[in-house]
Amino acid sequence: MFMKTRQGLLLAALWAALLPLAHAAAPPLPAESASAVASPERTVSEWLMRMHEASGKRAYIGTFVVSYGPGSMSSARIWHVCDGAQQMERVESLTGAPRSTFRHNDQVITFLPETKVAVAEKRESLGLFPNLLEAGDFSIPAFYAAKVVGSDRVAGFDADVVVLKPKDSLRYGYRIWSEKKSGLVVKLQTLDVDGQVLEQAAFSELQLDAPVKMDKLGQMMANTAGYKVETAAMVKTTALSEGWVLKNGVPGFKPMSCFRRSVGGSADSTVQWVFSDGLASVSLFAEAYEPQRHVQEGAMAVGATQSLTRRMGAWWLTAVGEAPQTTLKAFVQGLTRAK
Repeated sequence: MFMKTRQGLLLAALWAALLPLAHAAAPPLPAESASAVASPERTVSEWLMRMHEASGKRAYIGTFVVSYGPGSMSSARIWHVCDGAQQMERVESLTGAPRSTFRHNDQVITFLPETKVAVAEKRESLGLFPNLLEAGDFSIPAFYAAKVVGSDRVAGFDADVVVLKPKDSLRYGYRIWSEKKSGLVVKLQTLDVDGQVLEQAAFSELQLDAPVKMDKLGQMMANTAGYKVETAAMVKTTALSEGWVLKNGVPGFKPMSCFRRSVGGSADSTVQWVFSDGLASVSLFAEAYEPQRHVQEGAMAVGATQSLTRRMGAWWLTAVGEAPQTTLKAFVQGLTRAK
């Protein structure tokens, strides 16, 4: 579902982040076994880079199931292929409104067959833990620790179970099932500060090294016949040039990018300032305050994705991210107009 309002832009950014997961008690993990003990000892950075690189090197077809609350579940069919630096993907929604999303590197187009609209956009950050490509700029080991806690099978594949535990209360933890041979993430749980599961995403069926053809996906992506193509423009800018500064930074989170976003040539635009600690990301959105639309300040949660809105004079601010509310509050309270 994509809305042409600026709220739709916020939702698009939200869903481009980590897929939401299960607000339920975690199932018991297998006890540490000989295979788990025999798994190579790796630092948190080594585990993360292995997982990230595996997602870009393997061709696969799979069914991905996401759960993020009692009775809340969605699923999608994924076709993924890579050829050197070229990445291409097709994601077909199996639940909710019909939707097909194609991605070629940072170019993304989403087909909405019910409305015959195709939304084209550019997304710089995609995939699981997308900012790991710049991990050298982060101090991930200062904020997370990694530990192998067992072995398990997911979608027929043997996997190491790795827990990434945060060292403070400003970020969530993760329990990750990493396929033993390649490192591909086949299951992921996001954990709150008490270690309870907020979200879960996992492959229910997976075919590695599948015969996915990049040229065929490219043809499907380019076939917009019968659709009205709307462009979600993202113009690179800087927070300072847009009149914003963060007077107090949030430990571990560094600015990654800043854009002005608009849809379909609309004159209305939203500034999006993105921060990351190398794993989690937080986006700050600033737009002109409109009393007809911006009625209620407050917080909202969908699985591990939190949001916080508040009015600041003539501006309406929204913080969205996979981080606790205390983290979002720190961002919003630190954001101010440049003098």
